[in-house]
Amino acid sequence: MTLDDFEAYNVVLISDEAHHLNVDTKKKVSKEEEENRHSWEHTVKTIFERNSENVLLEFTATCDLENPSIKAAYTNRIIYNYPLTNFYRDRYSKDIITFRSNLSTMDRALQALVLSQYRLKLFEKHHKSIRPLVLFKAAKIADSKTFETKFQSRLQTLVGADIERIVASSEQPIMKMANSYFEAQQISYDALASELKEDFSERHCVSVNSKDDLGEKQLLLNSLEDASNPYRAIFEVEKLDEGWDVLNLFDIVRLYETRQSGGKKISPATIREAQLIGRGARYCPFRLNEEQPAYQRKYDDDVENEMRVCETLYYYCQNEHRYVTELKQALREIGLDTDHYIERQYILKDTFVADDFYKKGIIFLNDRELEGREGIHELLPTVRDSFYEYREPTQSSGSDLVLREDGEASASIDYVAEQLHMTKMSIADIADTSYAIVYKALRKFPVFEYRHIHELFPHVDSIRSFITKPEYLGGVTISIHSIAQTPGAQVLYDAVCYVLGKISGKLETTVETYKGTSEFHPKKISDVFRNKTVKYTEMHEGGLGYSQNDPSVQEEQRIDLSKEDWYAYMDNYGTSEEKAFVAFFRDYVEKLRKDYDAIFLVRNERLFHLYSFDDGLRFEPDFVVFLKKKHASHTEQLQVFVEPKGTHLLEKDAWKEAFLLEMKEHAIPVKVFVDDCDYKIWGFHFFNRDERTAEFQNDFAQICHDTPEGTIP
Repeated sequence: MTLDDFEAYNVVLISDEAHHLNVDTKKKVSKEEEENRHSWEHTVKTIFERNSENVLLEFTATCDLENPSIKAAYTNRIIYNYPLTNFYRDRYSKDIITFRSNLSTMDRALQALVLSQYRLKLFEKHHKSIRPLVLFKAAKIADSKTFETKFQSRLQTLVGADIERIVASSEQPIMKMANSYFEAQQISYDALASELKEDFSERHCVSVNSKDDLGEKQLLLNSLEDASNPYRAIFEVEKLDEGWDVLNLFDIVRLYETRQSGGKKISPATIREAQLIGRGARYCPFRLNEEQPAYQRKYDDDVENEMRVCETLYYYCQNEHRYVTELKQALREIGLDTDHYIERQYILKDTFVADDFYKKGIIFLNDRELEGREGIHELLPTVRDSFYEYREPTQSSGSDLVLREDGEASASIDYVAEQLHMTKMSIADIADTSYAIVYKALRKFPVFEYRHIHELFPHVDSIRSFITKPEYLGGVTISIHSIAQTPGAQVLYDAVCYVLGKISGKLETTVETYKGTSEFHPKKISDVFRNKTVKYTEMHEGGLGYSQNDPSVQEEQRIDLSKEDWYAYMDNYGTSEEKAFVAFFRDYVEKLRKDYDAIFLVRNERLFHLYSFDDGLRFEPDFVVFLKKKHASHTEQLQVFVEPKGTHLLEKDAWKEAFLLEMKEHAIPVKVFVDDCDYKIWGFHFFNRDERTAEFQNDFAQICHDTPEGTIP
């Protein structure tokens, strides 16, 4: 191909690491950037300019919008901006923790090895073939080579006492967790030292300090996530700062203690370190069950979970205040504000834990089961009955008068060569006209092969019936806009191809379907509810992340929950709507005491979940109310699930409310042991002060055995 070949074609160019295209835009360029100008950058620009219809799509994580020239050039060209801040807050990255210490560089390296081995064992415990990597970052190539030699020499003499000293010297909670795990698994310090000597031996380490190293080992570096990868450590200076994507990097050890910046401005070296951390922070996907998201952090809401370390990147550096401050500032500048969070502890009250209800009581939860496709007799109505429209291409054109001497607004004139006629036809109608047209279009899409169709729709006995029956494709209607009053065969074929393309995409994403069981089985209260530490990355004054007794909370909702015997936890850090519900409940406690011997409101901080009856979607109600009453012949226990919901989510989460309201009729408590207790499982309307006041009060009146008074605060 030559550049001239591009003149006759409309080309879409896709440019990754597109900041390299900004060299011409910058006023000052480096030597490397100047080289890029005369290499592929120049080629891309030349191809792009060969045809005025060409499109250039640029992707970059480092668009230098601080540069005035680049900002001016890109202000009106940015299609989508997803900064690293959003990436982090949406949980698509690892969490980042600086591991500061006054230890020697070698001892910091040994700390990293211990945590890396801890992660390896946790992954192995859950049958995950993930080998955690440690990166040793040096300032100079000579320093990196020297440290690598010393590191291998130190490993040869490593003994259990060294590991014990390293663990004992750290007050970091994660080191204590690792140590507790090793003890629980009966892994001695000597055994751990032997493992480290082997796993991080010279044949399991790789150096990429020079351009030659990088070239020779490029394939190796791109396969470090493979299960067969034998490497556990990387030694480098700055060859991996860009273009290197490895997700199983969990530890970065800074091998130098100098601080480059002497003034207010962050040094370029620290910026590069922050960018390296940003690359290492890309999430390593895993999940322990099919319900967990594979590519997002899962344990922000359970900070003390042992798997939390497997979604955290540790950066080991000296305990020097000025450097750490500069590093944090650099991380903030690239969008990783790791200090912007707060931890809250949900602590069960001693009185609740001591109560027989906690020790012996039960909560009923349902499960989900695979729903076979034997019950599927039609295309989903949302697919079959959608509005499908096809327009035959015409020779329409237009002209625009952009500049007028009289200063009036510009004028546009459209020229339409042909008038389009609209015809509505179902696919069954088209097949009746010419079955071959539909069958030929169907053959374009592999998903419409009979074996696939029969798997998705077991009651379909032939392709012809799938095409013609109204409950399947036969019921799909197309609005066809054609030049001829009656669309010809080619137009019908193009229209059917267009619509089948849309439907095939939806069928290809069809997965196994589930439904929630109507049987709710008992779980011990003490097995479900526990103390829990939660991490909030976004707090709202008076709401999420704030105590129910905080001054920012509205006065009528402010409660010192530590003194309320009906509330199981010491406090509530939920949203303002959740706090409003707790206040609402408080106002009815005395009325409830007239009918019930035991009253408990328990917050569900992702400790249990339910499954909707219709499609098995997972749901974690915010609260459960337990009401217990003793009768002469039996005991009655009512379990009510409650979900406060902000107005902006009422429509989106309507399926949750529908599920809650179905419980009274469909939820069946299944008792394992015979007892004298009559169990009931209910759900209420959403608690929402704007649009559900009357409905929720009517629901609540059922457990108060009268008509509620007043309004929701």
